[in-house]
Amino acid sequence: MRKNTLVTSLFALSLGLVTSATWAAPGHGGGDSGLTESDVDRTISLEAGDMWFDPEELELAAGEVVKFEITNTGNLEHEFVIGSKEAHEEHRKMMLDMANGEGHDMSNMSQGEGHDMANMSMAGVTIAPGDTGTLLWSVPDNTNELEYACNIPGHYESGMYGNFTF
Repeated sequence: MRKNTLVTSLFALSLGLVTSATWAAPGHGGGDSGLTESDVDRTISLEAGDMWFDPEELELAAGEVVKFEITNTGNLEHEFVIGSKEAHEEHRKMMLDMANGEGHDMSNMSQGEGHDMANMSMAGVTIAPGDTGTLLWSVPDNTNELEYACNIPGHYESGMYGNFTF
């Protein structure tokens, strides 16, 4: 069992290194939420290491405006994306397609425009190694199943996700 986990982790790390140039954009193009620092009810700090988040679970309240501060202490670029399990699955497929050069125009990524997640009902930020990214987010009133994750190919599969409790 331990050998299988090690092999999976090494595979994910290798895949992340091979595809890291694809994720050079500083953030996601998820649209402007319209939130400002004055709207924030509380700040939550997270750490993104190579293939994990700390903490792995966060408690939130409906309607709360949260400022997430995510510090990437790992050696790879990561993203912090909030969405439903289904939206994350769709986003991972899109990210894999982009890494393989299939079906997505990535020409604007080098200009810092990122990829647009607005049609997936997601919010997120990409964080370079050693950097801290921030995301202002309003917790929806009508949800009870959301997770946060890194959807760079191989990262989610290696355990880089967490759950919200409401």
